[in-house]
Order: sequence, then structure tokens, then C-alpha cells
Amino acid sequence: MHEYEIFIEEINPCGGEKHSKKTLIEAEAASPEAYVKENGRYPVLETTRNENGDIVIVTGDNKGSFVRYTFTE
Repeated sequence: MHEYEIFIEEINPCGGEKHSKKTLIEAEAASPEAYVKENGRYPVLETTRNENGDIVIVTGDNKGSFVRYTFTE
């Protein structure tokens, strides 16, 4: 298990990123993908790394709502 700091942004089509709900948590998981699969409510759309090397996973419902998870070890 790895310990991660996870920044979660819940974005809906009405408010966009400007009005997203932002949450910062700490959690243990085997991997970021495992955490999202177990705790996320939408399927994974994209997995990338940001300029800091953090893993960014985007999930969504294909109707405009999505959740972006940024994992920092």
C-alpha cells in the first residue's frame, strides 16, 4: 500500500471548473487506479501525469460531469 495526498475536483456542466467542489484528503491504496476504481462513481476517461509528476485521473459520465483526481505520494 502507498500513502497518497489526493486533490479531488468535482466539476459539473453548469458551474464548470470555476465553481468546482474541491476536496483534499489522504488515503492509502495499492495504486491511484485502484483507489478510483474502488471509490469513484464514474468510469475512468483519462490517466496522465502533470508537470510535477503527480498522477492525474479524470473520470466522467460523458454528459458533462466529471471528477479529476490528482495523486501526490
